[in-house]
Amino acid sequence: MNRKKFIETIGALGASTLLPLQSFAMFEKPKFKMGLQLFSIHKNMTKDPKATLNAVKLMGYEDFEIYGFNEKKETFYGLKSSEFKKILEDLEVTASSGHFGFYPYLNKPNDELKKYVDLCIKGAHTLGLKYITWPWISPEQRTIDNFKILSQKLNVVGEQVTDAGLGFAYHNHGFEFEDHNGENGYNIILKETDPTLVKLQMDMYWVMHSSSLTPKELVKNQPGRYVMWHIKDMDSVTRDYTELGNGSINYVEVLPNPTASGLEFYYIEQGGNFAHNPMKSAADSATYFKKHLQQYL
Repeated sequence: MNRKKFIETIGALGASTLLPLQSFAMFEKPKFKMGLQLFSIHKNMTKDPKATLNAVKLMGYEDFEIYGFNEKKETFYGLKSSEFKKILEDLEVTASSGHFGFYPYLNKPNDELKKYVDLCIKGAHTLGLKYITWPWISPEQRTIDNFKILSQKLNVVGEQVTDAGLGFAYHNHGFEFEDHNGENGYNIILKETDPTLVKLQMDMYWVMHSSSLTPKELVKNQPGRYVMWHIKDMDSVTRDYTELGNGSINYVEVLPNPTASGLEFYYIEQGGNFAHNPMKSAADSATYFKKHLQQYL
């Protein structure tokens, strides 16, 4: 390849971040396991985790994001970490990320936070997780001053988790985008956290629900940092959660370029408002995703 042709090729690849998803087929693209955030079926998981995981595996889900770690008992879904890992291995599925309950430590000393993080790291290593994720802060904590404290805590946790050989990410909801006299929490997090220590898990429902920016614009502003996505639909009338394909989000247009994003894992999720029940909703979303969206990922 001559120099001119090389430059033209590189230029075309750079422009791919702005192309619609249909154009991805022009380039070599990554392939990902179809993931499910287990909060979507939390009651089923607490009743019978093995049968539930087997059922969603049959729907096509291969990778999971856990929710519900009990640090005092060192359990997931009522099972010791090693027992839950055995279920994953027996079913030949994986868990690659976990949402852990960090918010009670937001305004506590760092040494207390670090003790909790050590327990999370231990559980994550046992399960073979790749990422530990900070999922939210409580309503009374959502002030500008606390977003600045949160950013400091995220850096502290990120360094500790990274030193343990794992990745660390922050998951957005809608409250981070709320205006506080010209400021918002998400901009503070982006500006005051170290991108090498604190990656981002983009919940696209909440971006479309509450942000003035689109997922593609967020990726353009922070390329390579959005290592995980949450994909769920929004009811066109109530704006509540709904099954994929039943709502108002056109993911063929909305999904960013996964390479530009830095994507490693994605998780389909529905936190409530089920048309029938959580398991049926998980199945319906899987069917829609495989038919309409999986080709892009």
